This record gives sequence, C-alpha cells and structure tokens, in this order.
Amino acid sequence: MQVTIPGHLFGQLPFFDVVDDEDTVVVDLHNRPDLRNVRGALQGGLVATLIDVAGGRLAVKYASSNAGAGTADMTIHYLAPIVGGPARATATLVRAGRRLVVVAVDVVDVAADRLAARATLSFALLDAKAPAQPGTAP
Repeated sequence: MQVTIPGHLFGQLPFFDVVDDEDTVVVDLHNRPDLRNVRGALQGGLVATLIDVAGGRLAVKYASSNAGAGTADMTIHYLAPIVGGPARATATLVRAGRRLVVVAVDVVDVAADRLAARATLSFALLDAKAPAQPGTAP
C-alpha cells in the first residue's frame, strides 16, 4: 500500500494491496518477528489496525469527493491467532447511507487457511475540508 504521508507509521508496516475494486478491498499484513506477541501470533492491535485500514479504504469510496470517512464504531471478534500469515483482511459493504457507511471485514490467516477475526465497522462520512485561507493557521 502506498503511504501518502511521508514518514507515516504505515510506511514501516508490511501492508500490501491484494484487491481494490468498487465493491471490495483486500489488504495483507505480513507477520514478521517484530510484529508478534509473546506467544508468536500477530499482535491483536495490529490486526485491529489492518481491519480499520481495509474497512476505511472501502468506506471512503462512498464519500463525496474531497471528503473522507472516520471510524465511528468497530467491533472485532478474535477467533484464532495469526501465527503463519499473512493476515488477509477482506472488506465488503454492508450498507451505505448518506451519513454512515457500515462495512464487514473478515481476517484470514492465509498460511493456516482459517478465519482469524470478524469485524463490523461504522464510518461517519465527513464533509469536504475547506481549503485553507492564505495567512491563517491550519
């Protein structure tokens, strides 16, 4: 995945695009030693980040141009550890409204071929950011 903010943390994480089309976003996060917990599984907070990234990338497709989407709610059910990897998050649309988009995300441990997490996220559709006026603070 290309990071648009130079020096952003995501540039240090091994995220890789698998699918990015109109209906689905699939993102992999490779499981390397520095991302594992003491039991050898991909750290749960990174799984949550992967879910938020995949879901958010799908949600912004339903925002008007120059606008965005912010995570309003996220529920994750961790079902199995991701020991092999990569962790593959598949985001699909549940419902798109005028102010809120609901997305489902399944995370699979590709090496073990098993479902590792299932999540539902709600994203608030944001208004377009007004351009900054010259001489004003951002």
